Amino acid sequence: MKKVILLIGLIVIFASNSNSIFAQGCVEASSDDGPQLVGYIQPQFNYYMFGDKDNGDANKPSTFFFKRARVGIVGSIPYDISYYVMAEFSPGLKGGSPYLLDAFVTYAPFGKYLKFSLGQFKSPFSLELNTPCYALHTINRSTVVNQLAGPFRDMGLMLLGSSDSLFGMKDLFTYQFAIMNGTGINKIDDNQNKDIVARLVISPWEWIKVGGSYRTGLVEEQVMINNVWEQKKRTRTSVELTLEKWNIMVQGEYIMGQNIGDVASDGGCGGKATNGALPEYNMDGFWVAAMYRTPWNLQPIVKYETFNPDGATYTYFDKVHTYEQNTMTFGLNYWINDWTRVQVNYLYNSEGKTNGVVNEYDNDAVMIQVQAKF
Repeated sequence: MKKVILLIGLIVIFASNSNSIFAQGCVEASSDDGPQLVGYIQPQFNYYMFGDKDNGDANKPSTFFFKRARVGIVGSIPYDISYYVMAEFSPGLKGGSPYLLDAFVTYAPFGKYLKFSLGQFKSPFSLELNTPCYALHTINRSTVVNQLAGPFRDMGLMLLGSSDSLFGMKDLFTYQFAIMNGTGINKIDDNQNKDIVARLVISPWEWIKVGGSYRTGLVEEQVMINNVWEQKKRTRTSVELTLEKWNIMVQGEYIMGQNIGDVASDGGCGGKATNGALPEYNMDGFWVAAMYRTPWNLQPIVKYETFNPDGATYTYFDKVHTYEQNTMTFGLNYWINDWTRVQVNYLYNSEGKTNGVVNEYDNDAVMIQVQAKF
């Protein structure tokens, strides 16, 4: 009942703003004059408050690193064809070598109404996932998005478009429909099973958008359990809504998902008793954010998020657990100019209970990020 009330509350109150939320890539071409070099960098500082060590000393690690450092080429070819290639050069917190992020070709024979894209791109699921990284209102995406919206990027074929002034209304609806491998970024697989992913957003008035996403797919091949063939499966459903008026923006999103079996790329198995069948996890969560863009290019923001893993294992701040995670983010965004932004976030984290026992531990954090886009 509580989940139903939360869902209805989100639909009544929240919606989504950005015109770029349906942009397939992070950065769009600004002209048709041949190839363009585009990208952005996000150097960052994190300070963690992990309480005390066993010897009584404060455990407050900190680090400078690159959240993202992306460079790519975009352009168009006569007629109605465009291309997009983006690479990630930042090793991030986990290290690693540069890798291909996005690469796709788009054919638009009917303009904005219908386009066809083939290649590797972001999955058309979730408001926050499809908000470009340089336009995120908080430094981190929500835990529920990180856990349930994946795989973030994948190989596939997408149909997308918008109504473009249908009935005299600008972008009354925008849509995306994709058939994807379901195996994740830079993973080539000849699996028979493909994921179906779709997203629709309707804007009856300029200041409000309401939408939803759906994803379903079989994962890996069937497995034999107690002489019965069982199939691992992943399904996801989300609703999103947004209000933006008088420089005030309120956004919210609710995501629910089901994993049957140990599903790769998000979630996991926490050891549920299943009587010989594949384990089933019904996970959900939501996030809500409110912000105000002042005349001085300052934007204070408050965001609340929660994620219920239903006993599945997942990682938050490098700690593996199976219980509910709640985060309150207090932030301030400042635009030095149209290309440069500074973000400061304080994350207050609290954990849920397991069999009536609170799992609270010290894991708050302060994050500072500077962004330069070109």
